[in-house]
Amino acid sequence: MAHLRLDGIHHVTCITADAPANVRFYADTLGLRLVKKTVNQDDPTVYHLFYADDRGSAGADITFFEYPGTPRGRAGDGMVHRVVFRVASEEALDFWAERAGGTREIGGVLLQDPEGLALELVVDDSGDEPLTASHSEIPPGLAIRGFAGVRAYSSREELSAPFLSGLGFEPRWECRGARRGGFYVYDEPPEARGLPGAGTVHHVAWASPPEEHEGWRERVASLGGRPTPVIDRFYFRSIYFREPSGILFEIATLGPGFTADEPLETLGEHLSLPPDYEQYRAELERRLTPLPVLAR
Repeated sequence: MAHLRLDGIHHVTCITADAPANVRFYADTLGLRLVKKTVNQDDPTVYHLFYADDRGSAGADITFFEYPGTPRGRAGDGMVHRVVFRVASEEALDFWAERAGGTREIGGVLLQDPEGLALELVVDDSGDEPLTASHSEIPPGLAIRGFAGVRAYSSREELSAPFLSGLGFEPRWECRGARRGGFYVYDEPPEARGLPGAGTVHHVAWASPPEEHEGWRERVASLGGRPTPVIDRFYFRSIYFREPSGILFEIATLGPGFTADEPLETLGEHLSLPPDYEQYRAELERRLTPLPVLAR
């Protein structure tokens, strides 16, 4: 199992109470492509929306479960509190500070989505392939280029350190595979207890080739983790477990991908349902929130 290496972030999944506003912000303001409009496979009465680059690539994919009426949450100890994206240059940081109403700081731009989820944009020095989406109002050189990493609150980093090292993270903390890398940084938690809800991160997924999945289950278990069985999510396969600070991790496979059930050219334009859920299409289309149609 020594060869196992996580290939950076696969996706970050968050919670929204307002899918229409979520679509307008991530697909219009941030210019990401809505690459999959589907349902939460553990609760198919609610959306699972995926935004990424033009190809729906792992490493660029921020996703949302919509729970209408859910109160706004608050990140606290044992929760991811900030999602960090890459951009190409200082010029791009200036562009995004103006376009998205962010605060320009040394080395980055801080902003929030409509429900208070903290986002950060930083200049990309990774050397990884840029993962960008096309948008008529965003020059290609200024577009968001995929994930840099996430920041989490933890009062127990010393408990998590051996676990992360065992997963192949380099202190403080980064994982890098054959294609990509991503960081995982701890910050001191606030005094207020965290509250899951709208505008909070549900889990962070790390990328792995499909053939290494069972190896990862064994690795996590050997470190004292409690991984789920491999779960077939149709677009990828997943295992889930909590790291010692309490954050929910997923290891998701690089493929089959979002073109498994619709062509690349029309990704995200229609409700996609894995085969086991197709029988519920009529009911789900009646229940799910109508979404805005946005020009690219």
